[in-house]
Amino acid sequence: MERIDVHAHCVPPSYREYCLKNDFAGRGHPDGMPAIPEWDPENHIVMMKDIGITRSILSMSSPGTHIFPGDDHQARKLTREVNEYMSEVCNQHKQYFQFFASLPLPDVEGSLAEIDHALDHLGAVGFQILTNSHGIYPGDPRLSRVFDKLSERQTIVFFHPTSCNIQRETGSVEHVNPIAGVPSPLMEFMFDTTRALTSLFMHGTITRCTGITFVICHCGATFPPIVARIAEFSSFLVKDGEPFTIETIKNLLQTRFYIDLAGIPFPDQIHGLLRLVDSSRLVYGSDYPFTPAPLAKSLAKRMDEGLNTNFGSDTHRRVLLTNAQTMLDKSLP
Repeated sequence: MERIDVHAHCVPPSYREYCLKNDFAGRGHPDGMPAIPEWDPENHIVMMKDIGITRSILSMSSPGTHIFPGDDHQARKLTREVNEYMSEVCNQHKQYFQFFASLPLPDVEGSLAEIDHALDHLGAVGFQILTNSHGIYPGDPRLSRVFDKLSERQTIVFFHPTSCNIQRETGSVEHVNPIAGVPSPLMEFMFDTTRALTSLFMHGTITRCTGITFVICHCGATFPPIVARIAEFSSFLVKDGEPFTIETIKNLLQTRFYIDLAGIPFPDQIHGLLRLVDSSRLVYGSDYPFTPAPLAKSLAKRMDEGLNTNFGSDTHRRVLLTNAQTMLDKSLP
């Protein structure tokens, strides 16, 4: 069945080379994974045709483009390089690709400049932001100007998980891996997505930045099981604005968010999410090439079976195709 892939990654060769060259920082093995996969548009298109993907929205994955804490100059340079590379790929293969541009967060000034450049000159359809930027979570007031700008430009913000990082009072950044030897994508990606979502709610970013359409990965991660707890605690934790009720959070998720189904949402995880949103907010994601092509194909088949079993063919098509079309159409100038 035809589908649009909103969670698909690009690994520019120069970016991969840069990460491998700086392997002393662990970037050749991002988030504890064995390696950074090689990528090229031709093999990506082969995978797309095999699964029935008609369009992929390319984005960078973790560790993003601000590799070293404090080195804003290199982050701006690398961000511009990868955004221009993705723009070129999309121009060469317009039938297949669009892209979410990267930002050099937590560098605010560099990010403000990149927002305008990516939208006005490169043709980005939105932005990919990591769930934390060297330990600074997206609702943090230090990033308010960036999110206000994104809201002003009426754009899509796609949150991609990364490893948990803690920024110390000294300014140093500590990478956190609670269970040695377990790669972050197994569990920590899910928890960090939940931290990012909680940050956005608790600091009022979602209600303030009404022009942003948010996209959350991996079936809402671990947010659905604790959403009532977050609402209850908001009565004494929210400092700016009104506390959140469970119904307020559900309404915001239903009207301001899309949630991709990359990963393993079926047969079980999907049901917790459906207590918060309906099928009109669900979109397809392959997570290629970090999910290799054979596994992406297997997971797509499992998703097709799960969608048909739980929703039927009409909703199945909307989740794979129509919902993403609606989301992307709203982002067009």
